[in-house]
Amino acid sequence: MTGSRLLVFAPLRLEAASLGPSLRRRARVIRTGMGPARARIAAARGLAVEDARGVAVVGVCAGASRELSPGDVVLPSELRRPDGVSIPVPANRLLAASLRGQGLNVRMGPLASVESIAGPCERRYVAETGAVAVDMESAWLADAAAGRPLAVVRTVVEPSGREFLDPRTVLAGTRALLALRRASTVLEHWLDALRPRRVFLASPRSFCAGVERAIEIVELALEQRGAPVYVRKQIVHNEHVVADLESRGAVFVDELEEIPEGATTVFSAHGVSPAVRETARNRGLAVIDATCPLVSKVHAEARRFAAKGNTIFLIGHDGHEEIEGTSGEAPDSIVLVENVRQAERVEVEDPDYVTFLTQTTLAVDETDEIVDVLRRRFPALRGPASDDICYATTNRQQAVREIARRSDVVLVVGSQTSSNSLRLVEVSEREGTPAYLVDDETDVELDAIAHAQTIGVSAGASAPDSLVHQLIDSIGALGDVEVEETSTASESVYFRLPREVRTG
Repeated sequence: MTGSRLLVFAPLRLEAASLGPSLRRRARVIRTGMGPARARIAAARGLAVEDARGVAVVGVCAGASRELSPGDVVLPSELRRPDGVSIPVPANRLLAASLRGQGLNVRMGPLASVESIAGPCERRYVAETGAVAVDMESAWLADAAAGRPLAVVRTVVEPSGREFLDPRTVLAGTRALLALRRASTVLEHWLDALRPRRVFLASPRSFCAGVERAIEIVELALEQRGAPVYVRKQIVHNEHVVADLESRGAVFVDELEEIPEGATTVFSAHGVSPAVRETARNRGLAVIDATCPLVSKVHAEARRFAAKGNTIFLIGHDGHEEIEGTSGEAPDSIVLVENVRQAERVEVEDPDYVTFLTQTTLAVDETDEIVDVLRRRFPALRGPASDDICYATTNRQQAVREIARRSDVVLVVGSQTSSNSLRLVEVSEREGTPAYLVDDETDVELDAIAHAQTIGVSAGASAPDSLVHQLIDSIGALGDVEVEETSTASESVYFRLPREVRTG
């Protein structure tokens, strides 16, 4: 990758003038004129510009999706030509978070480049193909990239049902151009981020056996019993997984009272209390239990220790579904301990009969510190026969620890609701490496990776591995990327499915 400038194409003078002065100082801006013919000529001119590090296409567009309003930003995931040619724009996904940070409403999806101005009827047809907006230049201007990083940023000047010469277009155009001015700041950050990199890919990462089992249970229930299948809470803590299952007929609820009597109901991988099970029986629900067997092990330990008259220090995070389920097994015997400070202060009636259990998704180092404090204060303290923190949590933390030592920054794929994903971020930070939790590549702030030569990548146990590879593809769209997988453990654990969905 050579050059330090950005090559920017803008069809009209007003669009070019809307770019911020700072970006214009760092860019070569080519005004293309409107329409495919002029766009092809401009693209040929752009191919001759050898000192450009990357190529950006900016300007206004017309909405095809009814969800778009004047001033909204369209980041095309692909550019479509009338002849059927489709051009992916993977680097665009790394612009989304930074644009939202500018207060802009961002929509991703295909953009159709058309031969002439498209009225409401034409745009309705385009919307039926899945495109969210139309313009007359981007798909032809993309040829100027010729292997260089490409970004396309269009702002909506007219919504889907409005004619181009509508009296409201002047006001809408002002909004679109102001949004383009704000977006130009992000294009500067994007320029800074264009460079070759190394990616250290953690292994193990992504789904563990308990998560795979829970998802498969919902999928089999839908296949065998048909939709809807009701799931209490999120089956696993990942927004993408939940959205995918919802699209297939799963209905996620917070409480059992939201479920019709007798309906098929799945308990999530995090487990439930005996009180929840009793409510399900009283409502005649057809329950399929997707509780992770390792969580069920902690529940059994809680019942056993409580039956011996022990006070149980339950180490974990208040409000987490796993903690709620475990606490419900022995509510009169369990004392929640969330951190070292609480471990230093907690008191019990009989210090000779104390045990501890832990949430399965905690940070190993932090948990060890809490246990050490409890052991010091309560010499008679006993624990489970084997660690409660699950193998997958431990393995993923060790893998992140290794890549963090070699990386400028670490990106962890996972949702904010995922405890094990949050712990991976903390593990990296304890190694002195900044880390960020992202649902997918559209959550990555450009400033976080702009100057990073090496990026570590992992994913929580509830995040699909496909999201990891999408993230790496987007990083690769910023410049050449060398991927090195760092493996610290091998996993072959399998948990048997419950009899309600077992087929053989």
